[in-house]
Amino acid sequence: MSAAIDTATFEVHLPLPPAQTKGERERSAFLRLLPELLATHPGKFVAIHNEQVVDNDQNDIALVQRVHKRVGYVPIHVARVAGQPAVERISGPREIDHPRNYV
Repeated sequence: MSAAIDTATFEVHLPLPPAQTKGERERSAFLRLLPELLATHPGKFVAIHNEQVVDNDQNDIALVQRVHKRVGYVPIHVARVAGQPAVERISGPREIDHPRNYV
């Protein structure tokens, strides 16, 4: 018979993920509400504040100005209600051709 090996165990405590910012919470709320919004506000822009739709409009700039006037200059999420989410672009380094490459 083999003898049991008794080894010490230890606990690993991983840090908690950082809490979402207000803007991230508003975006998550928009995605959660999107199926309902497709039925009620198709093609319009909606403004999300405190995880609720607070206003809508055909013009996103007018909507942002109106909502900020009402709730103050705080993070909100404004997006068009559409079946496919808008492409989010993140800018990165750009390669610039040297002028001598243009012959």
